[in-house]
Amino acid sequence: MQRSVRLSLSLSGVAALALSNGALLPASAQEAGGAEDLGVMEINLKDAINFNWGFQGALQGAGTPNQAGIGGFLPLSVGDNSVLFVDALANVNFADYGGYSSIINTEVAGTTISTSSRLGYRWLNNDRSWMFGVNAGYDSRPMNTGNADTGVDVTHKRDVFFQQVAAGLEAVSESWNFNAYGLFPVGDTEQVLNDRYRGGALHTYGLDVGYAITPEWDASIGYYYQHGDDLTANDANGVLAKLAYEITDGLRLGFNVSYDEAFETRVSGNIEYRFGSGNATEVEKKKWQTPVIQALTESVKHRDVRVHDANKYQGEKCKTGSVYRKHNGRTYHCKTTWNGGGTWGSA
Repeated sequence: MQRSVRLSLSLSGVAALALSNGALLPASAQEAGGAEDLGVMEINLKDAINFNWGFQGALQGAGTPNQAGIGGFLPLSVGDNSVLFVDALANVNFADYGGYSSIINTEVAGTTISTSSRLGYRWLNNDRSWMFGVNAGYDSRPMNTGNADTGVDVTHKRDVFFQQVAAGLEAVSESWNFNAYGLFPVGDTEQVLNDRYRGGALHTYGLDVGYAITPEWDASIGYYYQHGDDLTANDANGVLAKLAYEITDGLRLGFNVSYDEAFETRVSGNIEYRFGSGNATEVEKKKWQTPVIQALTESVKHRDVRVHDANKYQGEKCKTGSVYRKHNGRTYHCKTTWNGGGTWGSA
């Protein structure tokens, strides 16, 4: 627990430093002639910030499912340079690819509905060259379980439910963006999935640093640390690289690659489309389409409940032969036996 707190505080400190430095650094807008030359200072945020909604989807990644759903951004209060908002999503979670588990051993079966909500506050600095934001919220994920991709038979497959609270800090300029986040599982964080594996929601702490290559292309690289509560076989450091392309106004495609010792290399993609902008003219929309102004109404990132599984707790003795894992060949694998009466025990 102390390790988690120290890491969380460390990431928060890095993010805070980035935020504070951002206000002091010359902005890209100034390099191009200043925010005023771009017309940013003339924008009335009450015209630029409106309710928007749309659709999103993603392929399975490191602890996250194949999913598609609907989301919306609702401004609660818009000031001269700030917005208080609610950002909410609901996704249908689908089954994993056959023979390839998104949670390491046990395949996720469809279909369930996960939810995510954020309350946030975003504001601009004096010359509107940087946007800063804070947010916090709650995420839920029911999960149906299927077969194991390890080549072993499993019985007593269970449907489980995980949830988490989350918090984030963000900063965006014309060229750079920073995003620090923490995901904190709550409730029954680790549960039996079947007669062989236990699953749990992962605590995750991360920091992403992104750069706008062109107005359409954006790339980022990030570090994260993940750990379970008692189920600690998959504690690991990881890296996450993202490349996003805005095809047209409101439509964005993403390509993601992550690596850590537990999930190893995972490649995924995502798509998002948002309706919005009200009755604004094309001239007004063009003026608003700067990274800083657009960031005021973007959907919050990193909100999936990340799940992993393994079939013993750290420190448990293995009395049976280990099962070779194709994703990770370590020998902590034990069989978990059904004792009857709704309980499991180690074989």
